[in-house]
Amino acid sequence: MTGPGRSDRILFLLLPPVLRQWSHSIALTWLPACETGPCESSWPRRNPKLVPTVGIIANPVSARDIRRVIANATSLQITDRANIVLRVLACLKACGVGQVVMMPENGGIRQHVRRGVERSRNLGEHEFPELCYLDMTVSGTVDDTVRAADLMRQRNVDAIVVLGGDGTHRAVVSRSGDVPIAGISTGTNNAFPEHREPTITGLAVGLAVTKQVPALVAFAPNKKLIVRINDNAAEIALVDVALVTDRVVGARALWKPETFRELFVTFADPEVIGMSAIAGLLEPVKRSEPGGLHVLLAPVEEALLTLNAPIAPGYMRPIGVAGWQRLVAGKSYGPQIAAGSVALDGERELSFSERDRVKIALEEDAFRTVNVAAVMDYAARHGLMRQAGLIKKKRQVS
Repeated sequence: MTGPGRSDRILFLLLPPVLRQWSHSIALTWLPACETGPCESSWPRRNPKLVPTVGIIANPVSARDIRRVIANATSLQITDRANIVLRVLACLKACGVGQVVMMPENGGIRQHVRRGVERSRNLGEHEFPELCYLDMTVSGTVDDTVRAADLMRQRNVDAIVVLGGDGTHRAVVSRSGDVPIAGISTGTNNAFPEHREPTITGLAVGLAVTKQVPALVAFAPNKKLIVRINDNAAEIALVDVALVTDRVVGARALWKPETFRELFVTFADPEVIGMSAIAGLLEPVKRSEPGGLHVLLAPVEEALLTLNAPIAPGYMRPIGVAGWQRLVAGKSYGPQIAAGSVALDGERELSFSERDRVKIALEEDAFRTVNVAAVMDYAARHGLMRQAGLIKKKRQVS
């Protein structure tokens, strides 16, 4: 069954009010499942450009890899993730966002969010945007994230808020196209999503998509790495690509330094953990800075120097470094090892042999993110969060 066409919408507007209400209930069969009433409060659908819409993709199973076993890391409970969503929803509504569409999942976030919305409304605490869920089959895998990002892009959402780690954000960017994203870190290493209170992220997204902050201020360009093996489809990484000697993907997460051989990063931040921490402790490269960093790694006994780096939360290890150089955008790089595995943002995804052709390249201006710091600075300097008081005369501060 397909949705209503343009001619159907014209006929709808010509119906008497009683029949219009009846046909509206039938029309809902074409709309996604919603938590706060119809996804669109009146059918035909409103122009998405007139009503700011934000997508939310919350991964219920991020931060559950082997690094949780070998390192002193924590994992957010489902209730914690739902509470983050509720904080974001409240801030989006406060900024004028009218609609939010979420990815469905089977982990329990949806149920907790529904209860939170109902409780807050009964107590008169918060107001929330119109909330609905995408009409899609849930598999409990990364395919859900990819599919949700694709559907949100097709729905022309103004931004996507992502709850997850580096892998979740990579999956979203692989399909989000020109839609800007805003990351909230709920993964293991979280090198890509910046650490901050979700309330502030929600405020920044709301101010950005309602155009209270100029686009040149609100959105920032980002770099990504592109990996190709032979003529296969390209894979991407938002933070780092690592080449290791293990030829079996196995547990996927990287945690054995003796297997590390090469590292390519889009930015090198000494304040993050994971593979990118190695580059960050050698030569910092900002997210906004042109180029990246290419690091050659080796066993400690064969290395030029040894670097103590946090490759997982609380997991410090000596890393052998053979050399490093700046990574130039647009240039194609090949591996120094003949065979092994390729890890994308800290997780092994691909394997290659002596017969394969592996190419790695850095692309600049690849996708956009909401520049939370810049948005909040602009909001403060331009008084976007102020309201006039009852007393007109400004008081002197003694």
